Amino acid sequence: MSTPQIMDPIDVLLVEDDPGDTLMIREAFEDNKVRNNLATVADGIEAMRYLRKEGEFATAPRPDLILLDLNLPRMDGREVLAEIKQDESLSLIPVVVLTTSAAEEDVLRSYKLHANAYVTKPVDFERFIDVVRQIDDFFVTVVKLPQQ
Repeated sequence: MSTPQIMDPIDVLLVEDDPGDTLMIREAFEDNKVRNNLATVADGIEAMRYLRKEGEFATAPRPDLILLDLNLPRMDGREVLAEIKQDESLSLIPVVVLTTSAAEEDVLRSYKLHANAYVTKPVDFERFIDVVRQIDDFFVTVVKLPQQ
């Protein structure tokens, strides 16, 4: 029987304005067997500044994965997704839309904007934590991410 491969942590950018959801996602990552580096920003403007390494984000690592809420202040997640996927230097970063919206138009629009996955946040705390762990497991152990 082979030994499970220990994966290097990945850098994840969480774009989420709800402090409660941010806390639950952070806890889910911390409780998981692989400790990834999780950076958080609370709106779309900050997300783009982070990704473009502007201001206080000048030394921020380029994320290997972005978890993106759709309903954000100042610049919503749809606009952020469109900008990421239109920017040649950012377009290869996988983006998982993680949102409360189950509206079919949001799902379709997100995929038309080239989201890599669309996940509706469960209302139940335990299920929410489980979903975040599954996203983490999938992108750390299953998916081959592009080298930066």
